[in-house]
Amino acid sequence: MIARLRINWVILRTCIEERLVYRADFAFATLVRFLPIVTQIFLWGAIFAVHSDQPKQKLNGYSYDDMIAYFLLAMVARAFSSMPGLATGVARDVREGTIKKFLIQPVDFLGYLFWHRVAHKLVYYIVAVGPFALVFFLCRDYFSGWPDGFTIVGFLISLPIAFLIGFLIESMIGLVSFWFLEVSSLIFVYMMLNYFLSGHMIPLDWLPAPVNAWVIYLPFKYLAYFPASIMLGHYTHAQLINELLIAGGWILILAVANRVMFIRGVRRYGAFGG
Repeated sequence: MIARLRINWVILRTCIEERLVYRADFAFATLVRFLPIVTQIFLWGAIFAVHSDQPKQKLNGYSYDDMIAYFLLAMVARAFSSMPGLATGVARDVREGTIKKFLIQPVDFLGYLFWHRVAHKLVYYIVAVGPFALVFFLCRDYFSGWPDGFTIVGFLISLPIAFLIGFLIESMIGLVSFWFLEVSSLIFVYMMLNYFLSGHMIPLDWLPAPVNAWVIYLPFKYLAYFPASIMLGHYTHAQLINELLIAGGWILILAVANRVMFIRGVRRYGAFGG
């Protein structure tokens, strides 16, 4: 157990150092991601037809202020749940044979991927915490006020849940490469579905009843919609506890699926290349 903890700490520290090598490029790329906020504000302003001489309209229960607040909160959740390059990296390791080093060394491949992503997020938020604080300060008028303490705690819990579900889904897609060496098409389909089904594009309660009835039971909503909806007060305390338990169930299911796919994939792995 102590040896495993020591290995995980070395992985985390090494990955953080790796990220900090190109810290200027990493910081610039992080700051650029905040530019779409301006376009989103103008876009939703046009959609809601917000003018000084016209009362604010509502669409599907959302006012213009609600929509901007939702988008900003969803952006925070997506910062936790997005895993750029994870699935493609796993597929590349399998295709090129570099995954062999994890099969002959006392390093768990899935554990390495996890701590590598933890390191990425830690460095990302060290850089992004300032811009996030500035953005929310400038956009504070879009929020109606702070929710109660229980709701805030639920929101804070939902962020690592978003990270875990996002990580497990993408790593599972990458592990498909044990059976199909080229998974770029699958990744593209997933990214399209993720953008829509996670609530990043529009709130999921905007969807018509037949679609919303099954979308809300999928794990994708925990990537963006769920954390944002918590802070907007869309859940009672009882509903929030229930949703957190369901999210925990999805984490367990996805974790088991990842482990089973990895074990079975290694059994049929041919170690090509490398």
